[in-house]
Amino acid sequence: MTTERPITLQEYAMRFGTYMGLFWIFKFIFLPIGFSIPLLQLLFILMTLFVPVLGYIYARRYRNQYHEGNFSFTQAFSFCFLMYLFASILTALAHYVYFRFIDQGYLLNTYLDQLETIKDSVTGDMKISVEQLIGSLNVISSLSSLQLTFQLLSQNFFYGILLAIPTGLVVMKRKN
Repeated sequence: MTTERPITLQEYAMRFGTYMGLFWIFKFIFLPIGFSIPLLQLLFILMTLFVPVLGYIYARRYRNQYHEGNFSFTQAFSFCFLMYLFASILTALAHYVYFRFIDQGYLLNTYLDQLETIKDSVTGDMKISVEQLIGSLNVISSLSSLQLTFQLLSQNFFYGILLAIPTGLVVMKRKN
C-alpha cells in the first residue's frame, strides 16, 4: 500500500538549500584563485552580491509552484531561513575540506602579506585600523580547521537569518 503525502516546506527548503549551498561552494572556489587572477576576485564579489537575489528567486518559485501564490510572512521566513541553514551546512563541509586539506594557511597568509604592504603606505588612523586588522587575522590564523569551519558556519547562519527577513517580506503574498 502506497500513500503519497505532500512534500513539506522543510523538504523543499532542503532541496533549494542544496542548490544554494552548491552555488556558495562554487563561488568560494574563486576566493583563493582570485589572488592570482583579480578578475576572479571580482567574480567572487559579484556572486556574493547575487546570493540574496538567488534566495528571492528560489523562494518565489516555491511560493508560485507549491503554494499557489499564497504565502504568509511566517511561511516565507521559515522557508528562507531553512534554505540558508541547509546551504550553510553544506558549505561548511566544503570549507572544512578546503581548510583541512588544501589551504595550508594560504588564504590568511596572503591577506596578511597584502595588509603588511598596505601598512607601510598609510598613516594615522588608517595605519591603526590596518594594524588591528592584522592582529585579528593573526588570531584567526591560530584557529584549527574545525574551529574556522564552525566560525564560518555560524557567520553564514547569522547572515542567513538577516537575509531571510527582507526576503520573506518581499516574497509573502496573500490571495485576494
